[in-house]
Amino acid sequence: MNPLAKAEFYRYFCLMLNHIIFDTPSDRPTLLIVHGLYGSARNWGVIAKRLSDSRRVITVDQRNHGESPWYDSHTYFDMADDLENVIRAQGAPMDVVGHSMGGKAAMILALQHPELVNRLIVADIAPVAYAHDQRQYIQAMKAVDLTKIEKRSEASAELSKTVPDPTLQSFFTQSLDLQAKRWRLNLDVLERYMHHIVGFPEISGSTFEKPTLFLTGAQSHYVTHEHRPRIKDLFPNAKFAKIPNVGHWLHAEAPRPFEETVRMFFN
Repeated sequence: MNPLAKAEFYRYFCLMLNHIIFDTPSDRPTLLIVHGLYGSARNWGVIAKRLSDSRRVITVDQRNHGESPWYDSHTYFDMADDLENVIRAQGAPMDVVGHSMGGKAAMILALQHPELVNRLIVADIAPVAYAHDQRQYIQAMKAVDLTKIEKRSEASAELSKTVPDPTLQSFFTQSLDLQAKRWRLNLDVLERYMHHIVGFPEISGSTFEKPTLFLTGAQSHYVTHEHRPRIKDLFPNAKFAKIPNVGHWLHAEAPRPFEETVRMFFN
């Protein structure tokens, strides 16, 4: 099957992630942005629009998030397959940025299908299992009685009972569909697969030899020096950079430095 026919096949016969395209004509590769847990394509809209001044940019809703389909499974192999479908539907390899859970999905994509990824930026995550859990946020969202919510501020007030950080309250309510009185998150499946999400699958015999940047927040503890041997095993050409004075949400805390770093690496 020729490349055009393959692209048409994936576009029409594979269940596709919801995605937003900033369609700027360019001879540079398309940039694919993959959000983290509880996020969405819209969370990245401002950065994607800025980066689209010189190239085509696609942001996706991962499975069980945003407007994408809900599934009963949520592993990194599932998520990598979803990203593969998006890239093949466009018919050409892409540059890829993935943050947190999206960074792990992007790593599995690059390791399984290196022909689909030109360069890779992994934002504040390592290819390791973590001990922390995120189920408390699921419980907080489930505890909100959406039948009584008319404004996002009301949902934030309810979340504040168990989630004191206003930044997280605002972030979670971006996934609230006020009109339908529902979360745009498959909370039951995300809770059931949390051990997969905070983990990282065993993947042996695969490496991604192309340029890769592990970009972290200087105040974050998600990527440490102890993780570097494992990173180098899988990504031999990995480089490391930090954005000062920010934590795990580096793209939201320092959007301009994040954007400029992405430009420098990919350009």
